[in-house]
Amino acid sequence: MSFQAYLDNIKAKTGKTPHDFKKLAEEKEFIIDGKLHPQIKATEITNWLKEEFELGHGHAMAIYAAFKGKTE
Repeated sequence: MSFQAYLDNIKAKTGKTPHDFKKLAEEKEFIIDGKLHPQIKATEITNWLKEEFELGHGHAMAIYAAFKGKTE
């Protein structure tokens, strides 16, 4: 599955884009001033995405990759 396919599936399931998730991550202070908080581990972010949005691990990692700058 391509990276874009992951993002498309996430949008279909949640109605949210990587940008939407980034805004939510800023509210949780996972992202500060547009950058990932250096003390936040990927696991904390992926666990949040799995629990709150019922994403699978691969899909949660795709959003994490977007946070790191792979998209937008």
